[in-house]
Amino acid sequence: MVLIIDAQTSGIAGNMFIGAFIDLGADKDKIIKVVEDYASEFGDISISIEKKPKNGIMSTYFNIQTSDREHRHYHELIDKIDEITKRKYPEDKTVKNSILLAKRIFKTIAVAESKVHGIKLNELHFHEVGCADAVADVIGASYAYYLLNLDKQKVYSLPVAVGSGTVKTSHGVLPVPAPAVYNILEDVPTVGSLAKCEIATPTGSSILVNITEEYVDSIPLIHHKKIGYGAGTKDLEVLNALRIIKADTIGQKDSISILETNVDTLSGEVLGSLFDKMLDEGARDISISPTIMKKNRPGHIIKIIAKNNDVEHLCDVLMQETGSLGVRIIPEIHRSVARREIVTKKVNINSVEYEVNYKVGYIHDKLITCRPEYEDVKLISQQTDIPIKDLENYLKNKYRIDDLNE
Repeated sequence: MVLIIDAQTSGIAGNMFIGAFIDLGADKDKIIKVVEDYASEFGDISISIEKKPKNGIMSTYFNIQTSDREHRHYHELIDKIDEITKRKYPEDKTVKNSILLAKRIFKTIAVAESKVHGIKLNELHFHEVGCADAVADVIGASYAYYLLNLDKQKVYSLPVAVGSGTVKTSHGVLPVPAPAVYNILEDVPTVGSLAKCEIATPTGSSILVNITEEYVDSIPLIHHKKIGYGAGTKDLEVLNALRIIKADTIGQKDSISILETNVDTLSGEVLGSLFDKMLDEGARDISISPTIMKKNRPGHIIKIIAKNNDVEHLCDVLMQETGSLGVRIIPEIHRSVARREIVTKKVNINSVEYEVNYKVGYIHDKLITCRPEYEDVKLISQQTDIPIKDLENYLKNKYRIDDLNE
C-alpha cells in the first residue's frame, strides 16, 4: 500500500489533513475525543464535522474553533503534552505513537519560526498559529494517521501549492508563502496558485514533511484506489480541498537506508536512552549489538533503519548523541513479498473483552503469520496475571482458528 498527498491546487492545513483522513475511514469519534482531551487544556475548543461541497467535490470539513487561555513557549508546550499523555493515555499505544509524531511536527514548526525571528527554541512561543489551535490540528492529524496505520505505508507527496499575494501577520504584511512556511518546505517541490491568499499553513506544511518519504512530479503507477478529501475553510476559485489517495502499488520494490556505527565509550544508560531518542527523531527501528573492536575492546554496533529522506537528520542526531565521528549509510532494497496489515480483534479473556492488534501477513491470501502486538499482550497480562508467553500462544492460536472459520 502507498499513500499519495495531492496538494497541487489546495495547499495544506492541519484540519484538511484530519478531514481527508476521516474521509479515508479514520474513526471521527475517537479523533474528536483525543483532540478535545489535549487541546482543551490549552484553551476552549469546539469541534464539528460536516460534508461540504468544494468546487463540486464533496469533502469532509473538520471545523475546529478555539480560544487560547495563554500562549506557551515551545518547551512548555512539549512538556504539557507529555504530562497529558502520562495522565490520560498511559497505556494507549496508538496515542503514544501519535504523540511522538506530533512532537516532531511541533519541533519542525518551532525550528522554522526560530530561524525567521532569530531567537532560540526556548524563547519561542506559538503566537502566530495559536497554541490550542496548533495542538488540535497537529495531534488530530497525527492520531488519525496512526488510526489508519499509515505509518506502515510509503507516503508520496506531489508538489505543494502555496498560494500567492500577501498575508497579514502580527509582524505586518508579508509575502505568500510566509517565511516560516518557506523554511519548512525548503526541500519540498512547490508551485504558486491562482489563489490570491495563503493556502499552505505552517502546521499543514510541517505535517507533510514529517510523514512524506518521497516527493514526485506525478502520481506513480497504482491501482485499487481509495480517495479522501479534506475541506479547507475558504471558498476559492481553485479547489480548496486536500486530496489524499490510498492505493496498492504495482511496483514490488521499496528502498530504505541502514545507518550503522561502532562505539566503545558509551555507558549502558546512554545506550538505553538512545532507543527512545532515535525513535522520537524519526527512526523506523533501532538495534544495538555487542561486538569486539580493535585492541580487543568490547563495544557495540548501533544499527538504525531509516526512510531515505530522514537519513541526513538521523545521522546528525546519532553523531551528537554518541560522539561518533562517522556513520555508515547502507542503501537497501526491500521486497514486499507478503501482504502485511494490522488487524484489530476483540478477544474475551476471563469474561472481559480486550482489543488486540495483530501484525498479520498473507501470501496469496494464505495466512502465514499473526503476531499480537507486545504492548497489548503486556497490558492484558498485567490485568489478568496470565504469563505473557501463555497469552501470546493463546492469542495466535485463536486468530488462526477464527481465520479458518471465516
